[in-house]
Formats: sequence, C-alpha cells, structure tokens
Amino acid sequence: MSRMPKSRAQKKSADRKALAGLAILAAIGLLVIAGIQMLGHDKKSDQKAAPAAVETNPAYERLAKLARRDANDPMAQGRTDAPVVMVEYSDFQCPYCRLFGKTIEPDLVRRYVDAGVLRIEWRNFAIFGPESVESARASWAAGRQGKFWEFHKTLMENAPEKKNTGALTPDRLADLAALAGVPDIAKFRADEASPASQQAVQADLDEGYNIGVSSTPAFLINGRPVLGAQPLEQFSAVIDAARAAAENAK
Repeated sequence: MSRMPKSRAQKKSADRKALAGLAILAAIGLLVIAGIQMLGHDKKSDQKAAPAAVETNPAYERLAKLARRDANDPMAQGRTDAPVVMVEYSDFQCPYCRLFGKTIEPDLVRRYVDAGVLRIEWRNFAIFGPESVESARASWAAGRQGKFWEFHKTLMENAPEKKNTGALTPDRLADLAALAGVPDIAKFRADEASPASQQAVQADLDEGYNIGVSSTPAFLINGRPVLGAQPLEQFSAVIDAARAAAENAK
C-alpha cells in the first residue's frame, strides 16, 4: 500500500487544523452577534432583525467551497446556481434539528428556495448514537429513489422525543419510507444496509468534524457559520447579507 510522503501528510494535517480553527473562531463570533440580535428581538418583538453586515472573511470564503452544487444531489433542494447555499449539518434524533426542520426550514423554502435565491444541501451529521446512524443511512437510501426530502419530513414528524429508545429499527424506518412515498421498499432496505450508505454517512460526518462542527444543527450560509435553530429572522438576515455580497461580487 502506497503512503503519502511525510511532508505532504503533515502539510495536509496542518491545513485541516487551520481550517477547523478558523471555522471555530468564525462560529464563536457569529454566536455573539446572533445573541445580541436575539436579545434585541426579544425586547422589541415588533421590529425586524437588523440586517447582517456584508463582510469578507477568509474563513467564510474557504468554508463556502464545501458547497457541492451538484445537480444530481438528491439531498439538496434549490437551483445549483443560486447565489446563496446553506449547508446543513443535522441529526434526525436532535430535537433542535427537528424544530428547525418542522418550523423554520419550510419558511426558508417558501421565501428563498422557491424564489431561486437559496439552495439547501443536507449533510448527515449522525452523532447521537446508533439510531442516528440508522436514520442517516435510511435517508440516504430514500434519496436513491428521489425521496430524500419526503422521507426527511416524515421522519422529522414521527421521530421519538427521546434518543436511542429502540424505536427506529430498520422495519420502522422502512414503514416510514413507505409512508413518505418511497416506491421500492426492497431496494430501500438493500440500499440502507449497503456499504455505500455507510461510506456516504461517514463522509458527511468527517466533513463536519474536519471544520470543527461539534453540535447540531449547524449551518454554513455561503461559508458563514450559524449554530442552532435560530429564529427565522436571524436566518433571513444572514441569507439577505450573503445574497447582497454575492451580487456585489459580480
């Protein structure tokens, strides 16, 4: 088995650590901004969130390159040439991921995805145990038949409140897949159990860990980190700012 020369391996490791460090610093800064905005929103609920500043940040520019913009990606929705891409690292067992998926994401789809402004790319960041991994592999299998988002919605609506209760068995996930409209359940089961599903879920997990993601949900909006199920107004502020920056860069 061939090995990478030591100097190149060390450089690759150093680059990965530097990127993770930049991502963490950027995320901390964003949390401070988001916290200030949320406090202001709580005090004056009748006012809109202040627009996020349009800024250039080397960390954001590097993180933005993680957007795949693959027209054949079944776990993405929105135009591949949309000015804004939101990469979403999420776990089906995470209660805040479910909160975002059920109450915030649908509004973002109606407001931005349908208008051609936003593309959403899902990453399975399965960190809460075996049923997180099984759910992630099942979602990938549903995507193989063009039903990822339908399965996503169905699972979000039917996932147990507590993690790893033994409820999300392969049989239960197959039932949910059928409910979501996945046409070939035998193929779904085979795809879910395949090495390819394991590799795909692991690749998403590795991507998240390599940039410093440690909790869910976590988002990159044109490379700018947003952590947690923030209010709709906060997402809108960041998306609007990213859109303005993209238009100004033309």
